[in-house]
Amino acid sequence: MIQKRIAQWAVMAVAVPLAAAGARRLSHTLEARRGPSGVSRMLSRGADVLRPQRARRRRFW
Repeated sequence: MIQKRIAQWAVMAVAVPLAAAGARRLSHTLEARRGPSGVSRMLSRGADVLRPQRARRRRFW
């Protein structure tokens, strides 16, 4: 049970940020070579969903 939690934590702490960074880098590379496209925008949006670059403050009032 504890090994499963450690594995889940490792995925969330390491793999997800790496995937977001890879998607963002690939998006920038594609845009630099071929210009903006639907694929590059989708990669950038996916990276923002996984790992936003700036923290968003939520206000409840």
